[in-house]
Amino acid sequence: MSMSTPPGWYPDPHQPSVERWWDGSAWTEHRRTPEYAQAAPAQQGFGPPQATTSVMPVASDGGGGGRAKVVALGVAGVVLVGAIVAGAVTLTGGDDDPQGGTPAPSESAKDGPEPVASEKEKSASPSTDPDPDTLVDDLNGITLPVPEGWEKDDDSFGSGATIQTPDIVDCPGGSGLCREGTVTSTTVTGTDETDPKALALGDIKDAADAAFDKDKLDNQPYGGITSHEKVKEGQVAVAGRTGYFVRWRVHTAKGDGGYVQSLSFASSVGSESMIMVRFNVGAGDGAPPVSVLDEITEGIRSVDDSATGGGVGNDVEPTP
Repeated sequence: MSMSTPPGWYPDPHQPSVERWWDGSAWTEHRRTPEYAQAAPAQQGFGPPQATTSVMPVASDGGGGGRAKVVALGVAGVVLVGAIVAGAVTLTGGDDDPQGGTPAPSESAKDGPEPVASEKEKSASPSTDPDPDTLVDDLNGITLPVPEGWEKDDDSFGSGATIQTPDIVDCPGGSGLCREGTVTSTTVTGTDETDPKALALGDIKDAADAAFDKDKLDNQPYGGITSHEKVKEGQVAVAGRTGYFVRWRVHTAKGDGGYVQSLSFASSVGSESMIMVRFNVGAGDGAPPVSVLDEITEGIRSVDDSATGGGVGNDVEPTP
């Protein structure tokens, strides 16, 4: 049996001289003056008043107290139900309950509206990425394409917007786990330099060390870098801005090493701060082709204009 009080006009628990609308689960702000005066005492607690029933005298049919007993029992049942309802509402509290409680909601009427899922239930429902092929870096005002077979890193908060290859393998140096490819965009900090070429040239060694020398735990997943050579560098249009990139081939003591690239350009939104995008891919069998670095660079766009041009120019050649 439902313990809920049906919607209706009841004496306001805080102002008994007026009536207030109870919607079945909570007090609303709708009030009215009663059409008749009722000198009933104020209810204790909150919620609608308990039900009361007058007992009408019943004539005896000569059979004794049979009918009288039935009527008495029926009246007692109504009074008991009213007491239970009032007690339940009192325990759950009203709209000014210092415990912050609200009356227990009533069961939905058969012809009432369909129940609506709570925000918690909505958040618990699985959601589909509306655009799995694009990573949005709102901080820097750019989007990066996600190549086929790559994924977004949802755990990269605070360390830059990242796309990566999904598979994790044992590092050749025997310490830690490695991926065959990652690309991360961050805001340039700690310097007032705004020349993309100077920034890219100054970053490439740090990018190589971060990818193939020591990790954050000071381990050497690849046994350390033994040598490197510059493969390519030059000016490039990125998201409608002039940028500059430098690419190295890195050789390591263990494993096949790989390629790293530092790409710098100015954001086209906000304060137009400088952006650094670091790339690295492995060089062994099963690693992404090095051409994916150009593919991602060409696909970088401003969040303000998805048609903004970019990409590595065909006339860019390796420079000494």
